[in-house]
Amino acid sequence: MSELRQNLITRDWVIIATDRAKRPDKFTNPKKSIAPLPPHRADCPFCVGNEEDGTLETCRLGDRTGWKVRAIGNKYPALSPTAEWMRISSGIHRTMAGIGVHEVIVEHPRHDLTTALLSVEEVTDILLVYRQRYVEIRKYPHIETIIIFKNHGESAGTSLEHPHSQIAATPVVPSLFRSRIDAAVRYFDDTGECLFCRTLEDELAAGERVIFESEHFVVFIPYAALSPFHIWIFPRRHSSSFDDITDAEITDLADTLKTVLAKLYYGLNNPDYNYTIRSVPTAEQGTKYFHWYIAIIPRVTKQAGFELGSGMFINTALPEESAGFLRSIEIPSDSNSRRI
Repeated sequence: MSELRQNLITRDWVIIATDRAKRPDKFTNPKKSIAPLPPHRADCPFCVGNEEDGTLETCRLGDRTGWKVRAIGNKYPALSPTAEWMRISSGIHRTMAGIGVHEVIVEHPRHDLTTALLSVEEVTDILLVYRQRYVEIRKYPHIETIIIFKNHGESAGTSLEHPHSQIAATPVVPSLFRSRIDAAVRYFDDTGECLFCRTLEDELAAGERVIFESEHFVVFIPYAALSPFHIWIFPRRHSSSFDDITDAEITDLADTLKTVLAKLYYGLNNPDYNYTIRSVPTAEQGTKYFHWYIAIIPRVTKQAGFELGSGMFINTALPEESAGFLRSIEIPSDSNSRRI
């Protein structure tokens, strides 16, 4: 029979549909014949040669002719740092100026790559830019939350092929953040423990949902994963904010992130996915109750009427089997050969 599991961090109840569960390899991306991408496209705004398109560049690793990673303003930003601060309440209607930051991280000069096939050094460069922009954006006035995320593939919401990710900084704390912080605070008040640290301790003790371990990070599928192959990367060291990450941890995280994305790439045939770095709001640095982490969500299923109507999730993959499947995936020694 199916069972319900509760994810204490998100507070979600998840239906683990054992009667409908698929074998892990049945979630493989069905896209078999995809024309290879060219290494350069003249009409791509992120490709080499189009740097002087008028878009504000906020960070660059490398020089003018040999850049490695660039951070630029989003050409169609959801939020703008130049907006005039304003907040208005009229009865039940509330309005706030769209002040904030919306940037694109161009992850590599080549058009045809994906994170799973980059070198550890190249992924390290991306993470260094993430940290640098996070530190700088925190200084902007009225910024409450900084969200770093990547959309890979059409079903994950990407509109441009060139490898890139994004940073958005908002003048409010989204309700999703508030609910998770509230749950973490309640757990800390009740037990004196960080809920995330306790979760990490329990997952390491169980072992069956752990995919990969490094010196500084642990990759696992949560006990009550919201969807098939929903993956969390937790730092071993308690730290509430991503910008507290050390140089040694960045290098280790680069290897960890590349490894888990390569396992998805080779195990599920390069599925579409989203990842996001979940960090504490900017006004709550250094808390004992929150622990930053990365969530990776492969888009191997779709939400339907039940999920939309109930707010609950149905997971048709057993977390323990999914983790075992990914542990077993061998990454080819030539995974940096740039073949897509």
